[in-house]
Amino acid sequence: TTETTAALFEAIPKRQVSRTEYNGEPLTDEELVVLRRAAMGDGVEALFLVDHESQKVVEDHVTHANSAQIRNTAFVRELLSWIRFGEQESVNSGDGLAGAAMGSPFIPRWIGQIFFMLMFRTTPENDKIRRQIRSSAGTVVFASQKENASQWIEVGRAYERFALQATLLGVRNAMLNQPAEEADERHKFAKAVGVEGKRPDLIVRFGKGGAELPHSLRRPVEDIFVLP
Repeated sequence: TTETTAALFEAIPKRQVSRTEYNGEPLTDEELVVLRRAAMGDGVEALFLVDHESQKVVEDHVTHANSAQIRNTAFVRELLSWIRFGEQESVNSGDGLAGAAMGSPFIPRWIGQIFFMLMFRTTPENDKIRRQIRSSAGTVVFASQKENASQWIEVGRAYERFALQATLLGVRNAMLNQPAEEADERHKFAKAVGVEGKRPDLIVRFGKGGAELPHSLRRPVEDIFVLP
């Protein structure tokens, strides 16, 4: 409805990927119904996993894929290039992942890089992921029927509607995309969670509680798109 669309529009400035631990409380059936409705898309399945067994499956696959990414030097190098350790660095770039958005203080880049390379290890990162998943109310997997650009855009639209509706409900969310990003893991994950034959494009945990962190900055639209 027009009223619902207007409410989602008003939630845009408040929407945020929240990489904190949540309070572990389940959502109500009514809240899940609203979120499922928001996550619908043309050719997109939004699979909600809220029981303990399903969450354990997600945890196992995410940590396995995460371990593979940490061993990938090229992946780590690219990830490091997108982190904005300092406040001025974040302002100057207008993009990337602000350290403060991950709960870290602003520090000079040269110090941040040293700490990152020392601390970004398989065991502590996987332990952090386990805590985050176990503190969540559930996970939603956005899977597309076809593997093409128009379908990926539709997945993105479905996620945005879900995220905006979650914002209105006071529900936080964060990506757990490691199994979707690793080609060798994607099909195994799809089969494990019950969307075999479809492509898992986005894996998102959600829940209530957790600290509100600063937003990462984003560049103006006119800096990104070249209009005719």
